[in-house]
Amino acid sequence: MIASNILKSDNVGKILGRALDKGQGLLRLTPTWVPRSFLHPGRRIKLHPADLYAYGANRGGIDERWFASTTEAANEGRVWHEGLSFASFDGKLFTLRDAVAESGDRLVGKAMFKKYSRWPVYSKFFDNMGPIPHHMHQGFAHAKLTGQEGKPESYYFPPQYNNVDNNFCYTFMGLEPGTTKDDVRRCLENWNKGDNGILDLSRAYRLKRGTGWLIPPGVLHAPGSLCTYEPQWGSDVFGMFQSIVEGRYVPWSLLVKDVPADKHQNLDFIISQLDWNKNVDTHFKDHNYIEPIVDKKASGDGYTDRWIVYGTIDGQQLFSAKELTVEPGCKCTLKDPGASGWITVQGKGRIGKLALQTPAMIRFGEETEDEVFISFEAATQGVEIENTGSEPLVGLRYFGPDVHKKLPNVGDHNK
Repeated sequence: MIASNILKSDNVGKILGRALDKGQGLLRLTPTWVPRSFLHPGRRIKLHPADLYAYGANRGGIDERWFASTTEAANEGRVWHEGLSFASFDGKLFTLRDAVAESGDRLVGKAMFKKYSRWPVYSKFFDNMGPIPHHMHQGFAHAKLTGQEGKPESYYFPPQYNNVDNNFCYTFMGLEPGTTKDDVRRCLENWNKGDNGILDLSRAYRLKRGTGWLIPPGVLHAPGSLCTYEPQWGSDVFGMFQSIVEGRYVPWSLLVKDVPADKHQNLDFIISQLDWNKNVDTHFKDHNYIEPIVDKKASGDGYTDRWIVYGTIDGQQLFSAKELTVEPGCKCTLKDPGASGWITVQGKGRIGKLALQTPAMIRFGEETEDEVFISFEAATQGVEIENTGSEPLVGLRYFGPDVHKKLPNVGDHNK
């Protein structure tokens, strides 16, 4: 990324207007790569193998690609734009965050911008060779203590990015019913004695391509090794509760990175961040597992729109996602009640005037034709999507809070 091509926030207005006008409300986004120092990249998100450590080996391998993000990645040693999506137009780059600040009504809609003053969600691919440490994301009340926001999230496992399982295709979620807080406390007390045994208190579920999960804040989970599409709230708070993963030590600092400084050794406070009832739920899968549901009203001859993330968290519609499949030679008009971030996962075609092409390999810093931000303006007016290739054109798109008047509930795939 060439610094001279990046526009400062006070210079975004004019080029943003031109980009939206020429793109009919669509913005071309460039790939946003994020490394994690404590994980091992799974090598399925199309980044060139020579670029896995483009931020430096000390920063860790790149195992995530973030979509339509105005949220900064909370990594130590981060570059200033880490986690932020850039829009590209006429050889210039500007952050989606600056664009929304400049023209929020047009990009995300008056109601959302008035309430949040930003695009309050993001999504990503995370792709690892093995499991992530058993961890949780703070709820809104606990995150507020460090000046941040809570992080509910969701999973969908796109078949196109999961040609192999990698090393551990299972995810531990929650705690075994009957587990006590004293059991968890002993695990924290044993942090430096080797494996602290937190997984002995949990239950693993085998991951299945083309399905997903809702993960409320405060719920422990250790994501497995399927490449995962993850719509979530716009925050990067977390606390690791597992001390050793695949022989790798997890430092205490990753347990308390989003805990007030005076509570870093307060085990009772650390455990209080867990939503206990949700963790020991005897019907955890029934309340959190989701499978795609066809939206018949949004589907037609040659195209199918499916809900892949739906339901509410504590009664709130915080985010949702859909998967659109357009058959070869077909086209449709996509009309949604709100803005969305789009990523193409298969095929080629066009969305409005912008080309769509699923890359086979991406160099770090290279621009692609697979990612688009669909503004509120474009979504509500309708955008034509056409498959110009010989295989299905498949795109995933995620939405912000309270966009849909009605969406499926968890468990509706059984009906």
